[in-house]
Amino acid sequence: MDHLHRWLGNEIGPGEYAVHSSAGLAADGLGVYLRDAEGARAVVQAFPDLELADGTQGHVYSSPDHRGMAQDWEVFGVCNLYSVTKGQAAIRALFDKVDDQAGNMPPLQGIYPDYMAPVVWNGEGGRVLSMMRWGMPSPAFALKGKKTDRGVTNVRNTKSPHWRRWLGVGNRCVVPFTAFSEPHNRPGKPSEPVWFALSEDQPLAFFAGIWTQWTSVRKLKDGETTDNLYGFLTTDANAEVGQIHPKAMPVILTTEQEVETWLTAETEDALMLQRPLPDGSLTVIGRGSQPPEAKGR
Repeated sequence: MDHLHRWLGNEIGPGEYAVHSSAGLAADGLGVYLRDAEGARAVVQAFPDLELADGTQGHVYSSPDHRGMAQDWEVFGVCNLYSVTKGQAAIRALFDKVDDQAGNMPPLQGIYPDYMAPVVWNGEGGRVLSMMRWGMPSPAFALKGKKTDRGVTNVRNTKSPHWRRWLGVGNRCVVPFTAFSEPHNRPGKPSEPVWFALSEDQPLAFFAGIWTQWTSVRKLKDGETTDNLYGFLTTDANAEVGQIHPKAMPVILTTEQEVETWLTAETEDALMLQRPLPDGSLTVIGRGSQPPEAKGR
């Protein structure tokens, strides 16, 4: 167990995990709590001889008190469902000049992992608006024994070498949204998305994102494809999100200066934006698979 403690401190990092042992556990048992699925998979990969309790070694975790089966992003993840209902003109209006390559983009009420969605990034001739596939390349340890890479939608540990390579200006982007959801998990009840926005009018804002072009097998039926992939950063939850999902929330940019800083600043300065919104900045606008229509339309 001492080796596990040392490994967690060195590889996962302080503040990214917690360890618990009590009389309620077996004498040789230990509870390890991690912020995301990436960290959980890393532990399993690094300690293959550990006997994991209650099926936790599987892709989907189910405990005796949680009979339902959920995807790993629902169990471990943060924001994996959001919407952008403002059109291209509204996105373009927030930039001095942008090369719109997004085609005819309809309102997107429900964007899920692996969906195509609009992203603004730094092209050779200036800002570009285009559609990308949601889910960055997974770390190598998470792909052992798998035939596909479903991608990683939310990035928390920016100190990881896997993510550091994409934190430079050339791989930073901003992801437009009007509302995002977090899963509300309650004992004995199915998980339910709770939708947040800056206000009930659902104004346009941006997630702080990263992107890359990558060749991989996302779906077996499609075979190997080369895609422009994106994800966005997460951080500690503020008061509103914390009532529903206390672990984390997306990194949200609400001003032109914040967007400009994320797209152009030195990496150290840009990462200062990896912080929760101030308490009181978000409004709960609804529940369910899609956000309600914005007020004032």
